[in-house]
Amino acid sequence: MLRVKVLGPGCANCARLKATTVEALEAMGVEATLEYVTDPTEFFKYRLMMTPGLVVNEKLVCAGRVPPKAEVMTLIANVLTAEAAS
Repeated sequence: MLRVKVLGPGCANCARLKATTVEALEAMGVEATLEYVTDPTEFFKYRLMMTPGLVVNEKLVCAGRVPPKAEVMTLIANVLTAEAAS
């Protein structure tokens, strides 16, 4: 199962990224667990320097901005494709 995390202190952009990610997962029909992480010590584990951050299967795929739904879908698909190839 896909594991997705939104990293951020709880700001409006973090909430937007979480909502956009939920929309992208629903549109893709992908089953996933979604976690909203607000603990700054967790951010450092992913080397996140600017929030919000999007982590898919323990890989930081986007940081410091809220990408559109289509881009979130592409980021998720890229991780799934890379994992399927290995």
